Amino acid sequence: MSNIVDEYKDIERKDEVTRGVRKLRRKFFRYKEAEYVYSIEHKKLLELADKAGAIYRVDGFVLIEREIFERFLETFHQPPKMTKTGGRKK
Repeated sequence: MSNIVDEYKDIERKDEVTRGVRKLRRKFFRYKEAEYVYSIEHKKLLELADKAGAIYRVDGFVLIEREIFERFLETFHQPPKMTKTGGRKK
């Protein structure tokens, strides 16, 4: 009996993970979801999304298009700074 319960919990966990992955693959995020995904505070997130041109406003909802926003974030990418010996500077 315990084995059946364990199998059920495994299936339940897999379904939960699948739902989470599907949620992250969506084309649009509500701003609260985007805050969580990108770990950026509300005000800064909306400022960056606006600069990126990734904001959609629909019936009072603010949506952020993921692809546009992520391309914009890539413009801030900095290569690592290397020392003469090849290690990273601190």
